Amino acid sequence: MTVSTSAGTTLGISAAAPATYTEAGYAALTFTSIGEVSDLGDIPSRIYELVTWNPIAERGTRKFKGGYQIGSQTITVGIDADDAGQTLIDTLTNSDNPASVKIGHPQLGTIYARALVMGGPKNYGDVNTVATRQITLEYTIVDQTTDGIVVVAPE
Repeated sequence: MTVSTSAGTTLGISAAAPATYTEAGYAALTFTSIGEVSDLGDIPSRIYELVTWNPIAERGTRKFKGGYQIGSQTITVGIDADDAGQTLIDTLTNSDNPASVKIGHPQLGTIYARALVMGGPKNYGDVNTVATRQITLEYTIVDQTTDGIVVVAPE
C-alpha cells in the first residue's frame, strides 16, 4: 500500500448543478479553480447518526444506524483578491443554492459533490503570517435517493 500527501490536489467550484449526478454530468461543468489552498480539511463522506433504544426489560442499549449527512469541510486559503475562485466563493456565500465541488488528487482520484458555501472568517494574522480565510462548505444530498457524491478513480 502506498500513502500519499496532499501535494498536487486541486479544488474547483461551479455555481451550476450537473445535468446528471454521474462522472459525465459533473465533468461537463466548468469549474473555477480556487487558488492558494493550504489545507483542505475533511473530505465529504457519509456520516451516520447513532440511534439508541433502551427497552426497560433489558439492561443493554441497542444501537442502530439512523439517517446520514455528508458532513462539512473547512478549507484554509491564502487571501488573493485576484483569484477568480475566491471571488466566486464570495458570490456563492450570498446564494441559497448549492454549488458543485470538485476535489482532484493526482494519486487518489477525483471527488465531485454538492455543497452550500457558508463563507468564513478572515485572519490577517501578524507581520510574519499570510493573511488567510477559513471557507466552510456544508455538503448536502440531492434528494432521497441521490447523495450526489461521485468518486472517480485516478487514471
